[in-house]
Amino acid sequence: MKKIVLFASGSGTNVENIIRYFQNKNNFKVAKVFCNNPVAKVIERAQNFNISFQVFNKEAFLNGTVLEQLNQIQPNLIVLAGFLWQFPTHIIKEYPNKIINIHPALLPNYGGKGMYGMHVHQAVLNNKEKVTGITIHYVNEHYDEGGIIFQKEITIENCQTPQEIAAKIHSLEHHFFPQEIEKLLIHNS
Repeated sequence: MKKIVLFASGSGTNVENIIRYFQNKNNFKVAKVFCNNPVAKVIERAQNFNISFQVFNKEAFLNGTVLEQLNQIQPNLIVLAGFLWQFPTHIIKEYPNKIINIHPALLPNYGGKGMYGMHVHQAVLNNKEKVTGITIHYVNEHYDEGGIIFQKEITIENCQTPQEIAAKIHSLEHHFFPQEIEKLLIHNS
């Protein structure tokens, strides 16, 4: 059984989508959802699927408490799905090439500290880009600089608002993210 652990900070639509994707697959299991925001909608989404969840604070994240909890689970893959904090080095070292993130742009463009969600879509719109997309990448010590696993672009020439861009990006995320997670789990036995 391949175990997936999800980290999220907000609404959790990607988390719910990933849980749905894997719920009837016998070889894979979403073992737990970790969240750094005690009022995030993602907690309710995890509860709706009877997925164990853990709310944690910055101290627990940095002092090794979260790492201890991860080590009890022994996940095959740690997936950041709308998680906004930078991952600590001690967890990255413990799980090399087993932590991935999804970014709502074509990295290396529009990445880095503070570039998430609507901030990315607004920047893309302001620069009058004709295409944007998603990037799934490994997590390292720097925001959005880990090795790229998968990218998919989409045209946004007719988009007038960051919300229109966001809708197109969410569609890509929901379609490709679970599939790419599954491929990684299969190929990294």
